[in-house]
Amino acid sequence: IREHIPSQDGALVSLPLGMEPTKVQSEGGLNVTLTIRLLMHGKKGETVKKMREESGARINISEGNCPERIVTITGPTDTIFKAFAMIAYKFEEDIINSMSNSPATSKPPVTLRLVVPASQCGSLIGKGGSKIKEMRESTGAQVQVAGDMLPNSTERAVTISGTPEAIIQCVKQICVVMLESPPKGATIPYRPKPASTPVIFSGGQAYTIQGQYAIPHPDQLTKLHQLAMQQTPFTPLGQTTPAFPGLDASPPASTHELTIPNDLIGCIIGRQGTKINEIRQMSGAQIKIANAMEGSSERQITITGTPANISLAQYLINAR
Repeated sequence: IREHIPSQDGALVSLPLGMEPTKVQSEGGLNVTLTIRLLMHGKKGETVKKMREESGARINISEGNCPERIVTITGPTDTIFKAFAMIAYKFEEDIINSMSNSPATSKPPVTLRLVVPASQCGSLIGKGGSKIKEMRESTGAQVQVAGDMLPNSTERAVTISGTPEAIIQCVKQICVVMLESPPKGATIPYRPKPASTPVIFSGGQAYTIQGQYAIPHPDQLTKLHQLAMQQTPFTPLGQTTPAFPGLDASPPASTHELTIPNDLIGCIIGRQGTKINEIRQMSGAQIKIANAMEGSSERQITITGTPANISLAQYLINAR
């Protein structure tokens, strides 16, 4: 969630809610706090610590055992440029080191992937591609804006490659564009997924496949799945009492209502309803999405089914 704060020169500055804009006078006049997100692979804890100290920028790395991590760099623009310079030179150093062991003679360019709200990508590309062409020509860096949004988000990957110097110049130009045209509406940030392993349900337990082995998968879904398994109405032959004492053979269907902001409803419904149908199938619940009411920024979702169906449907909707 972002709030827009007019800066002294009248431009809107977009900040994650709760972050104070810090006004830092620098030789370039007003220096505005900006947040830039990067996608990276691997762990470089030591390096990051050094970069924080030397650049003065706030650098955070997303948690998790994902092959991809999100690096968030926040600070006055000059500290962001310092941090980027350090990252670009570090990447170049890694390339040089890896080349000393390989027969390749031409040095591959340094490549960085930024994560940018899709609503700002139009300004980066410019009318008929004019802005991105100007960036390529003036910096010598290659700039590519992905055509599709990153999974489950409203952000796109912007890939920059070239020499460290070209990359730094290019990041400076991108920062200017991002400050001039803040994101519109709510941004759903991209969160890298853990290296996905398929989950298999068997006997009320979920397993993930690792190599040739099925390993029990401790997850919320398992608990919900076990609940669903227990509440499946089944009567063993010749037995008319409920199979589980204290549980009716078929639990009464109940109804649960949710409200979802209009701008998020699209990612729940999916293209031509694919996602919502998937959720209906997986949860076994009936899900109705009310039409948008005039003047309301929210949509009503009604879920009907057994308590287990409902909790699984809720879980899957929240996950979306």
